[in-house]
Amino acid sequence: MLFSVLDPALQAHLVRTSRERSFADGQIIQQRGDPADGFWLIEKGAVRVGQFLPDGEFRAVALLGDGDSYGELAVFSGKPRIVDAVSRGESRLRLIAAKPFLEALGNYPASTRALLGALSEQLQDTLSIVAGLRHGTNPARLAGILATMAGEEGKTASITITQQELGDLLGVTRATANAALKELQHRGLVERGYGSVRVPDRDRLARFALD
Repeated sequence: MLFSVLDPALQAHLVRTSRERSFADGQIIQQRGDPADGFWLIEKGAVRVGQFLPDGEFRAVALLGDGDSYGELAVFSGKPRIVDAVSRGESRLRLIAAKPFLEALGNYPASTRALLGALSEQLQDTLSIVAGLRHGTNPARLAGILATMAGEEGKTASITITQQELGDLLGVTRATANAALKELQHRGLVERGYGSVRVPDRDRLARFALD
């Protein structure tokens, strides 16, 4: 996430000058069309990012957790937000106000360059996921999503996520997502837990997604 690539001194300054807010399970944090008055830093808990459908159902496109940030692109564009965000369980977030952030960023040119690199990497990841969603099998598509959520290369990871949420991310039913997850477990690429998925080898999972 973009906040993590900022200079530590800049991060500390933004946290000191930000406002902390707590949210209950299912509480709406932001909605499409809201002004981009800042971006969010998740201090504790999890947030589902996506869109509410006309029938009221929420379709998630990302599940974020401790230390993740989102909403920076809206701040840079100066346009209204295009996604809804809902608290998953109790959460605690900080709203980093847009104006102080952009003003402070001017004093940290190295952070500006780091942001450009992080944005490019995010775009590459997004294009890779989109390509997989269009052409891959469900297990391969799921492997790509889980590998992205697992984070850095060469590491193990434990992802807190339900089968329904996996189905939302894949755009399929819960049963279909469960079948894909079983296939990945059969291949030794993941280990299923209660409301979580453990990725023992992120790089191996990512390679499977590209096969």
